[in-house]
Amino acid sequence: MTQAPDPAAPPEDQTGPLVLVPDSDDTGQPSSHGGRATAELVHRPDAADAFPAEWTRLAEHRYLVTAHWPAGHRFFAPLPGGVQDPLLVAETMRQAAMMLAHAEYGVPADHRFVMWDMEYALATADFGLSDASGRIDVVVECSEVQMRARSLAGMRVRLTFRGGGRLLATSTGSLSCTSERAYRRLRGDRLAATGDPVPLLDGVPPERVGRRDPGDVVLAPAEDGSGWRLRLDTAHPTLFARANDHVPGMVLLEAARQAALALAPEGRFLPASLRIAFHRYAELTEPCLVRARRETSPEGEISVHVEGVQGDEAVFTATLGDTPEGVR
Repeated sequence: MTQAPDPAAPPEDQTGPLVLVPDSDDTGQPSSHGGRATAELVHRPDAADAFPAEWTRLAEHRYLVTAHWPAGHRFFAPLPGGVQDPLLVAETMRQAAMMLAHAEYGVPADHRFVMWDMEYALATADFGLSDASGRIDVVVECSEVQMRARSLAGMRVRLTFRGGGRLLATSTGSLSCTSERAYRRLRGDRLAATGDPVPLLDGVPPERVGRRDPGDVVLAPAEDGSGWRLRLDTAHPTLFARANDHVPGMVLLEAARQAALALAPEGRFLPASLRIAFHRYAELTEPCLVRARRETSPEGEISVHVEGVQGDEAVFTATLGDTPEGVR
């Protein structure tokens, strides 16, 4: 299995010294610099799946991103009781980070991104559609910014989400950037399989994993009953928006969420917090086993630990909690 690139050891064909740009202590006053999001900047060809709308630079390495969250979406759908889908936080972070990497840090359009880890936490027990839909203001702070030859090599991001005048959530993550040439050398023969059909497994019942549409299910029963097989529908319009040579990270996030719901009594589990690390590329052509265990703290807080394994090696590990940070 191919190891994902190490952000501490950028591709050798990207010449020039690696420069760590110090964090800014600017006053944070708004400037006129910014722009509008495009499908290319957020890597979402369908406008229905693109959530950032525009950005403004507030200070060096600090930005205000205006996003729009839908009150209804074909995949990021509201949960029972009119609760907004918390995974919108993770997806908006991913899109905003790539947008800023291209527009503010010089990453060429053909470069590839590796998201190494991400986490989010809701800041309120009321994550309802009245506040968490429509315009969402997101402050993005970039740190540990590494530049090479005027282009970003990697950075960490911290995001703060506000809607309806309220703090909704916070999130953090780290990413690195790889040139197309280095990516092709890294992935080798795996790239030849891009776009090839993948056998579609029979999924678990959608109601068991918090889904209405069977096409949104990403878990299939495992033969030995020790967990689930990762179910890949490469024709899914949101999870596989474009042909890929590996499993997209959002599929793995959804697998973690669905595993937590599968273990929950009566399927009641709100993914109010999620922390995930991606260890390797998850390959499309190899079985991926998803395992999960549920724990309850002495204070009654629920957490679910999930891992995805291919060839006896972890491709991701995740922990989900059902208690919002603001009410702990």
